[in-house]
Amino acid sequence: MKFYIIIVFLLLALSVNAQKQDVQKTIEVFFEGFHQKDSMKIKSVCSDRIILQSISESVTKGNKLSDEKASVFYRSIATIPANLKFQEKIISYNIQIDGTMAHVWAPYEFYLNDKLSHLGVNTFTLFKEKDSWKIIYLIDTRRK
Repeated sequence: MKFYIIIVFLLLALSVNAQKQDVQKTIEVFFEGFHQKDSMKIKSVCSDRIILQSISESVTKGNKLSDEKASVFYRSIATIPANLKFQEKIISYNIQIDGTMAHVWAPYEFYLNDKLSHLGVNTFTLFKEKDSWKIIYLIDTRRK
């Protein structure tokens, strides 16, 4: 009997790990599209109803919460100048899943022309739609 319980737990652990890998891959595709300035690739992993927000942290100016429409975000990605070099480095992924919902906490560093511009954390909420994970909510913090 103990053998069967161990097998069940191992199978559950493998299933959870596979789901976490699928969620992480969705976020990685998002950033591949971001770095390639490919808004269509980004859209492929986002819900049509995605909510985008940012929190700018500033001691002198105060903290600010801003909303961005998805259409504006996609257009801004597609119009990034060719001579602008940027990279968002994800430091780690903390992924939590409950059924068809996942939450990802991903600290990052953002570089412009190889110089650290700002850092913070991205948090993504995803929804499993049929067989694929879609980003439904993205909020990030930004501090110098």
